[in-house]
Amino acid sequence: MAHLLGPVGLSETDNAVYLALATTPRGTAQDVADSAELGLPAVRRALKTLTDAGLVTPLLARPMRYVLAPPELSIEALVARRQQELEGLRAAARELALRLHETPAAADSRLVEIIEGRDAIQHRLAQIQLGAREQVMIVDAPPYLLGTPVQNAQELVGLRRGVRYRALYHGPALALPGHYTQMMECIAAGEQARTLASVQMKMQIVDRRVAMMPVSFGAAETRTRLLVRARPLVEALVVCFETLWASAAPVLAGGEAPEAATAGLSERDRQVLSLMAAGLKDQAIARALGVAQRTVVRRIAEMMTDLGADTRFQAGLLAARRGWI
Repeated sequence: MAHLLGPVGLSETDNAVYLALATTPRGTAQDVADSAELGLPAVRRALKTLTDAGLVTPLLARPMRYVLAPPELSIEALVARRQQELEGLRAAARELALRLHETPAAADSRLVEIIEGRDAIQHRLAQIQLGAREQVMIVDAPPYLLGTPVQNAQELVGLRRGVRYRALYHGPALALPGHYTQMMECIAAGEQARTLASVQMKMQIVDRRVAMMPVSFGAAETRTRLLVRARPLVEALVVCFETLWASAAPVLAGGEAPEAATAGLSERDRQVLSLMAAGLKDQAIARALGVAQRTVVRRIAEMMTDLGADTRFQAGLLAARRGWI
């Protein structure tokens, strides 16, 4: 606890007085000064600062005495206020950045723009999608901005407007709660979806003119993104997307595979096959579909028998050859 209160902007003297008061409850300013081995004027200033911050409560007595407010409540409240102040600073910085971007000298600097903060990222993601005219390409992979996947409301709006959406999913992420259902809702609305057993190149490209991507594909931090407008960079990202897309397994919506229907496959069977192609294990497939793992294991074994396959890999190849996936 050398400098416990440093992260909330209080000085080392404030911190020393706070800790000294913890060992001298109901102490006077002089008591605290003696305990902290500090001068009385400095202690009085620190006590006023701590009182204003809500960390110390003065008692009506002569001479005045002081006690600590309950730390678990007072420090939590101070941290919350500090976070609010920092968010205010971040908003002010964004406003200043927007003003700078309006100047002619800053025009070239907007070829690649840094977007920071969850709200700012959400706003820009929605903005560029709602401005889409032809096509949006998405690589969906963790880590997610809100911690867990959420439905892309702007995509559903765009699909209704006739915008083409192609989404490439990191297969294992489909086992996260609700994510498979969200994907299938988008597919039902017109999204073309494919999966890969592993894809980390998280991005969103709109009309081949603007793209948004993380500052790092490997970092866990999700609250900083790059907004790319430079045409050569955007085209390079399009090439990366198309390369991944060509090697990914399609996820079919209901009614897209007539051969599968004649082969006696149910919609659930096709979902199982799609998730197998995405690289998910039995437990993850069961979690994504909301069924028991033993049901998945049994049905995979039955389909492998129908296909005449000895391994899951061979089953995937044979299922693709027959048009089942």
